[in-house]
Amino acid sequence: MSDLKKMYSTLQQDPFPGDLTLRLGGQELVFRKRTWDIGGETLGLRYGENPDQPAALYELVGGGIEVGGVAFRGPGKGLVSALTEAQMIQSGKHPGKINLTDVDNGLNILQYLSARPAAVILKHNNPCGAAWTDEGPAAALDRAFQSDRIAAFGGAIVLNRSLDKATAELIDSAYFEVVAAPDYEDGAVDILKRRKNLRILRIPGIAELAKLSREPFLDVKSLMDGGLVLQFSFRNRILSAADFLPATAEKDGNTFAARKPTKQEAEDLLFAWAVEAGVTSNSILLVRDGVTTAIGTGEQDRVGCVDLTIAKARTKYADLLSFRELNLSIYELELKAREDKALSAKLEDIRGRALEARGGLPGSVAVSDGFFPFRDGVDLLIAQGVTAIAQPGGSIRDFEVIQAVNQASPQVAMVFTGQRSFRH
Repeated sequence: MSDLKKMYSTLQQDPFPGDLTLRLGGQELVFRKRTWDIGGETLGLRYGENPDQPAALYELVGGGIEVGGVAFRGPGKGLVSALTEAQMIQSGKHPGKINLTDVDNGLNILQYLSARPAAVILKHNNPCGAAWTDEGPAAALDRAFQSDRIAAFGGAIVLNRSLDKATAELIDSAYFEVVAAPDYEDGAVDILKRRKNLRILRIPGIAELAKLSREPFLDVKSLMDGGLVLQFSFRNRILSAADFLPATAEKDGNTFAARKPTKQEAEDLLFAWAVEAGVTSNSILLVRDGVTTAIGTGEQDRVGCVDLTIAKARTKYADLLSFRELNLSIYELELKAREDKALSAKLEDIRGRALEARGGLPGSVAVSDGFFPFRDGVDLLIAQGVTAIAQPGGSIRDFEVIQAVNQASPQVAMVFTGQRSFRH
């Protein structure tokens, strides 16, 4: 066991060269390996996705590529890949690949949420909680954390505003691996440094995310046979509520049209679609008042993803009740309830309230990264009190899906995004 524990604290020797050139036709992108002076040593990534995988981080430093008349993002605009020692305020155990790719996906989400203070908490390259609010970064982070405090354990926090002392105190009250922000107000870093293993990153380019969101980059996927798939990066067409499309469909000479969202519903759908850009597909995401209420990720069928998302919401809601009332997670309560009749009764009470509250989902809006092939997933969402839905549209059964929201009482709104948001 001691050797297994040692595995996670052992640095991999980095065998990768200092430079990398990608040549596409007659065009080139030139990359430089990123290393840091940490404790008097020159170090690169701690390790890759697992402790026995050597890894290296490369920053784009030269060249340029244009494909199909589209110029891809060029050098000088690095964020995570451009981190310097000065920006790595505290290296903790010094970052590995997962720490930095979690932060990167947080930036991927926040690029569409510059309008107000926002916070995203990520684990395993998926958001487990996200929120935005005019009340400031501390309120945004607290709401993101409360939406799924279990999954947030050991996560990465990414903020789009300067991190103040109130936010730092919240971070110090729980266990996180990484925090990244565009800047830190006086006294905030001193609070964060109470956690010696916390990686504290300053990424000034977060302030420029809205501009970067309009510049595509060359997205490279590696295959297990060593081959590559090149694609244009995802470009979100929903940058304001006005970008949603009316949900309409034709069938047998009949036109079907869904109710338009209210202003608040449209605002929540806009936020939800931005967070959806960072969720592994198939996925369903629910939001109420600028806070994620449930996130379902990586399921093979859409109705199954809806079902799982609802079940997760009930569990997270029950956990929140248990923690607030007993200072126990729902799983700790389940364990103690085996030997304690009073706690067993309390457990049943909490489960009952979570079920009655439908996991806190009533009043939420929902987004789906792909269209609904059948109305079954929509019917499940409606049964949980969802009031508005955004989805790509384009299914041969769009008319049935629109019938589902129109038959709901009260009537549920629906809009189309006109694009799919799969992420593999």
